[in-house]
Amino acid sequence: MKLEMRGQMRLEQQMKLAPHMIQSMEILQLPLLALQERIEQELNSNPVLEADESTGQEETPAETSEPEVQVESKSQTAEDDKGDDRMDEEVRDYIEHRDDYPIPRSDEPDPKLAAINNTAALPQSLHDYLEDQWRMVEADEPVKKAGSMIIDYIDDKGYLSVRLEQLHSNDRTDFTLEDLQKAIVLIQELDPPGVGARDLKECLLIQIRQSSEDVSFETALVTNHLEEMLENRLPDIAKKMNCTMEDINHAIERLSKFDTSPGLQIGRNHNHPITADVIVEYSEETGDYTVRLVEDGLPRLRISDDYVKMASADKVGENAKQFLQNNIRSAQWIIDAIQQRKNTLLKVTRSIVNRQREFFDKGQLYLKPLPMAKVAEDVGVHIATVSRAVAGKYVQCEWGILPLRKFFSGGIEDTQGNEKSWEAIRGKLQEIIDAEDKAKPLSDDQIKAKLTEAGITGLARRTIAKYRGLLKIPPARLRKKY
Repeated sequence: MKLEMRGQMRLEQQMKLAPHMIQSMEILQLPLLALQERIEQELNSNPVLEADESTGQEETPAETSEPEVQVESKSQTAEDDKGDDRMDEEVRDYIEHRDDYPIPRSDEPDPKLAAINNTAALPQSLHDYLEDQWRMVEADEPVKKAGSMIIDYIDDKGYLSVRLEQLHSNDRTDFTLEDLQKAIVLIQELDPPGVGARDLKECLLIQIRQSSEDVSFETALVTNHLEEMLENRLPDIAKKMNCTMEDINHAIERLSKFDTSPGLQIGRNHNHPITADVIVEYSEETGDYTVRLVEDGLPRLRISDDYVKMASADKVGENAKQFLQNNIRSAQWIIDAIQQRKNTLLKVTRSIVNRQREFFDKGQLYLKPLPMAKVAEDVGVHIATVSRAVAGKYVQCEWGILPLRKFFSGGIEDTQGNEKSWEAIRGKLQEIIDAEDKAKPLSDDQIKAKLTEAGITGLARRTIAKYRGLLKIPPARLRKKY
């Protein structure tokens, strides 16, 4: 077969997103804290963009077009030349009389240095925390090396994740398996209590041994009957230990004060703060809900007038003009994208409030199914725009700080023809379980019957079990109180 190269022309149409449209979509889906970081990055990278420190309401840009760069006339150029001469005179005057100007003292506090000094240090990791304690432990050198090896394999919860036999090999000569066994005993005496355990039973027993109270009953309970206790077979335990149910319940209450994940007391906090992007408040005067954006920490942006004038001055070179024009265009894009984000988020939230009015009036049990298509129709945008607008955003209302995506879910109709969302059904399920007799907890079939009495029909028992699992509610036999 002969191989050859040919030139060919083909006419086709392609749809491509402009850079400012891509940037607008990126800005739209940013939550408040991420938007603050993005604005800070833009302020640091774009010299044309600056934060407006003046007070007053931010004006909404009437158009999103790029700023026009005008070429000044000769008379304007002459005025600029006179201004440059005046600037030169001021510079010469400063050089001649610079001794008259106050020089900042070296002992004056530096605000940037003060901010650095007041910044909290990163929290110490569990590994480093244990290593610092292990250096102070007195032991033979082989035991010290074995202990350092063990600490390397302690996970974030404080448990030793491998067996001691796996840490020792015949090729190692610096410590033995006996050294590992001595080291694990010493490590389990370190802080936090329970660290270095290999399972839940050992973790509880370590903390029991370090307790100053008489916990002999709890020791026997954990040592011999932990599995039965986890399965809530308390009457069997009482019969085997020849004690009353009151003794066992009292022991379980004392054991509940121990930490089953001691390592989480030390180390980095990976919980990310949740900040409301929108606030929904009820107005007594109008009898309606008002929607406003949270703009604390968001600076008002503007384009520097000095750079706009410089971009149209005749004395500025073409390369500098091109650089300034590109940055002016980029600054206008970011300002327009932020304003568009505000408008879209407000419109989407107002549509949600109108369609979920009963939820804001009465609570979660009145949350209705709401497809994004209906909100997109109200706002006049594509469904993907609504999805980006609510991604990672939170609303603050009378019922707490809630994710905006919570208001979009499917559901079913009850026997009275009212629509119930899956969130509302889960809320009703939680209400039923909270009101049950803990001595005789309801089975999934009984919960299904209770939901049917409330008008919610058509749910299978496995669906009840699924929702119960999502709510982290154990089955009936584990909820039973003796």
